[in-house]
Amino acid sequence: MKLVRTLCLTLILYATLPALAQVPRPPAPSGQRPTPEDDARVQMEKDMAKKANQQRQADLKRDTEKLFKLASELKDYVSKTNENVLSLDVLKKAEEIEKLAHSVKEKMKGSGSFVAP
Repeated sequence: MKLVRTLCLTLILYATLPALAQVPRPPAPSGQRPTPEDDARVQMEKDMAKKANQQRQADLKRDTEKLFKLASELKDYVSKTNENVLSLDVLKKAEEIEKLAHSVKEKMKGSGSFVAP
């Protein structure tokens, strides 16, 4: 059970880390300054990336909270069994945790477009 708790805490930690990358600004054509339209487009791309990152962050928080709840339920199920009895509920709960943990891992990988706060 310490492993499950450690896993949950690790997932929560990674979910709350700030994004490190920025949306790159496209270079202006040689010898020219960026136009207001270029600036507006770049700002819009940054805003969209920031909003997507905020939504991903909210999803990660929600999923890690659910993961922690499921891990606690699994602990309760396991404590009610003994070495001779393996409950089907325990197996189902473990599978549910595994699927959710995989989903959280994939969301943490993200799409690669992050905006620094």
